[in-house]
Amino acid sequence: MCVYAMTSYKLHYACVSCRVSFKRHPPEPDTRHSCPNCSAPLLCAGHDFAAPPRRDTRAWSVVAALLAEGLRYEGRTTCGCSREPKPRPRSRAELRADRTAAERAGVPLAELLGR
Repeated sequence: MCVYAMTSYKLHYACVSCRVSFKRHPPEPDTRHSCPNCSAPLLCAGHDFAAPPRRDTRAWSVVAALLAEGLRYEGRTTCGCSREPKPRPRSRAELRADRTAAERAGVPLAELLGR
């Protein structure tokens, strides 16, 4: 059954500088959601994003690095038919290890984590 195709679910959007996240419907074309605190554009984090606590600056730095690479926290395919777990690093050490593996393999970090 196509879970994401039947209903329009809200996506998670995050402001890394303020360390906050919101659930919003996708914006209209040529518009972006902005942070209510700092008015910076919010980054789309996907359907399955779980924001770390605001005081955890190390975890937010990992989130910032992943979102800067263009990765999103998605556990399902686009239509939602099948579950494809895509683990994301949760600590700086895991991110450092993944970056080292990507450099050794000669592929971008986003491609390595997307596999």
